[in-house]
This record gives sequence, structure tokens and C-alpha cells, in this order.
Amino acid sequence: MSGDAGVVEGPLHGYHHETYVAPLPGGEVRWKCREPRPGLLWFDRRCFASEEELLRALQRRIDGIPDLIQAGSASLQRFIEGETLGALYGSGREIPPFLLGQIVSLFWQLARVKPDSLAAERTCTSDDRAAEGDTAEFLERLILFTEKRVYRRNMPKFEGLFRDLDLHAGSFGHLRKQVSGLTRRPFCLLHADLHRENFVIDAQGRLWTIDWELAMFGDPLYDLATHLYLMRYPQDQESRMKERWRAAVEDAAPGSSAGWEEDLPKLLAFKKAQSVFTDVSRTALSLAEEPEVDERVLVHAGGRMQEVLRAAATPLGIDSPTVEHVTASLEKWYFKNYTPVGAERLPRPGPRPRPCVGS
Repeated sequence: MSGDAGVVEGPLHGYHHETYVAPLPGGEVRWKCREPRPGLLWFDRRCFASEEELLRALQRRIDGIPDLIQAGSASLQRFIEGETLGALYGSGREIPPFLLGQIVSLFWQLARVKPDSLAAERTCTSDDRAAEGDTAEFLERLILFTEKRVYRRNMPKFEGLFRDLDLHAGSFGHLRKQVSGLTRRPFCLLHADLHRENFVIDAQGRLWTIDWELAMFGDPLYDLATHLYLMRYPQDQESRMKERWRAAVEDAAPGSSAGWEEDLPKLLAFKKAQSVFTDVSRTALSLAEEPEVDERVLVHAGGRMQEVLRAAATPLGIDSPTVEHVTASLEKWYFKNYTPVGAERLPRPGPRPRPCVGS
């Protein structure tokens, strides 16, 4: 499509897709072409048949989303030139007010997109959708997806690791008790993955929102909970974001923030619990991609997993494990699944300072 293999850049870093970027002949704008990576585990519910079809339906309704172009049989997204928010302001850092305002504006626009107003094919049937405003049933569908599609489906591969970390079927019953009793709120479009790497800042300071493949219709407060959980704002800026979000969605669709102060902790509890099954599985599988799995690699991976497990201890009703226990469980699982019979295991690490994790 580019007419010159020398101008093609890629594959770009990404978990779900293999992505290449290139200009089309005679044009200066670059476009991205991507395909899903085969054999990947999907840890999140997907509700739209095509991200490109969704973006096409959202043109002139949501600011700062990629344009599209048809190149033969391929639908290409414009590649947004710039830096991700995470590259400019890493996890835990405060972001400038002019960017925070653009994120608030995005929430306002999302709250105005209602389920019956968007012409984009959805993969879920009407029987598999929560009734309008039924936030409790919306959350139950998300819990069921995690329970059936992440935990049960991957049990054959991760059974030993789940068991050693005290993750079992009863964890979901405990979680349901922790998050029950949500207030009804009018549904709207959710991006459902608004973190620092999905925001791109161009040379003019404009914020663009990318990677809409996890978008869905549902509880607007769930989008805020996901955003806060992934962004890791400093505490004072998080408080400002909550208040500005409330004002924005109420202006866009009255009732969208009903009961938010009582329900936000419940939705954050779900996000913490969901991350356990996602991050434990991904971290374990990532070891197979390491050129060499030594004590340092295992301790670093174990430290990341321990942080996630500690955060979810209350929602899942489990004890918070030590780094040493998590690392030993991970090592045991890895050598059982990836080491040839008869190969020698690593020496057991002794007590050591708690590893530094995060960005």
C-alpha cells in the first residue's frame, strides 16, 4: 500500500496487535495497519465488532480520535504523531491543567453518546446486555466474564499458580458481596481503557484518544473508576478529577453521577480484583518470552504480582502474600511448564529487601 517498503515502520510495540505505520503514496499523513496477534489470551470483554467501524460512527461526535481511510480492502487509522501522556508524565505524576481539561471534555462527550444513537455493529446480543440504567447487572456481566473467560478458561494452565496464591472460585462470591447495591445511572458509551498510553499529545498540545477496541455501553462511573485505577493520579489531582467528572457528566446527561461517592469504591474494588487474574496470567506468560529466566527476573515479576494481590486482598477475601511466597509460587509454576524434565531449578533466594515496582 505504501509503494515503498523503506518508509514502513514496525512492528510497533503492543500486546494485542502487530502494527505497521506508513504514508500512502503522495501523502504526508501516516496511517497504521494492524492485525490481531494469533493465540493471545483476551482478558477484557469486547462489545463492538470493529474498532474502525466504531471510530467511523464517532467522527464529529468525539473530539481527538483517529481519522480513517479505506485503502483497497483495508480500513486504516490515522497514526497520531506525538508523545503518549505516559512518556511525558509517567504514572503517579500530575498532568497539566490544559490536558486534564481535555480529558474531562472527553468524559462529557462520551456521556452524550447513548446506546440507541450509534450505528456500529455490536458483538453482544440484546439478551447479553444489561437493561438501560441497571448498573448492578452491568457489573455482574463484567464479573461473569472475568470468572468464566479469564479464571475458568485458563484454569488448566494456571491451576497450580492460582491455588498457591489462594485464588479460587469462592473469591468471586466474596467479590460480589463487596460490590453489591449499585445506584442506577443512565448508560452511555465507555472507552473502558483510558490510561496514559492511550492518550497522545501532538505538537500543538492537543490530546488524542486511541485504542477504542474495549469500548462498550454501560455505567459512566465504571469509565471513571477504570481511568482512576490506571492513571494513578496524585491524590489532590484525583480529587479534582472526580469533581470535574461529576460536573461534566451531569451537564451532559443528568443522573450520570447519581450515588457516585458510595459506588466508586465498589467499582475500584472490582478493578483491583479483575487485575489479579489479568496480571497474574500475563506476568506468568511473559516469563516464556524472556531470553533467560534467572533469580532477578523471577523476583521482579514476583514483586509486580505481589503488589496486585495486596491491593485486591479485601475485595477477594484473601490474605496478602509476601513477595517471597509469590516469587516461589511463580518459580514453581514456570519450571513445571517451561523447563525440560531433569533441568536444575534456580537456587532458592534468601530474604532480601522488597523490590521496587512500578514506573
